[in-house]
Amino acid sequence: MINSVLVVCVGNICRSPAGERMLAKACPSIRVESAGIAALEGHAADKTMSEIATDRGLSLEGHVARQFTAEIANEFDLILALEKGHIRVISEMAPTVSGKTMLLGQWLTSQEIADPYRNSLEFYNLVFDQVTNACAAWASKLGAK
Repeated sequence: MINSVLVVCVGNICRSPAGERMLAKACPSIRVESAGIAALEGHAADKTMSEIATDRGLSLEGHVARQFTAEIANEFDLILALEKGHIRVISEMAPTVSGKTMLLGQWLTSQEIADPYRNSLEFYNLVFDQVTNACAAWASKLGAK
């Protein structure tokens, strides 16, 4: 049984905060948090991603970026990364969690979800849609309420 999920991207300001909040909303009985493999520690969620999320009924308010560590990873039953390269880095930083680390896009033909940071608004919207679809697929697997 999965009781906790950690969503991991690079900076922990765009994709993983959105994924964290989406999964937490869809699966309120599961603890969902996020971190970054090269986090912009202490930063709020990216302004553009926050605006898109707000426009779509999801708040990223109060998010504070934090660095992924083996200690944090060990607290979670499942770790969801946005790209295959993130899985490699996670496995190097925390070898004991490699067996419980998968792609957020696992159920979407193992889709990787690219980083929209400092990209076009169109690309941010595309990424938000991809994260939304991936989280919906995971929520159905995790038994969303």
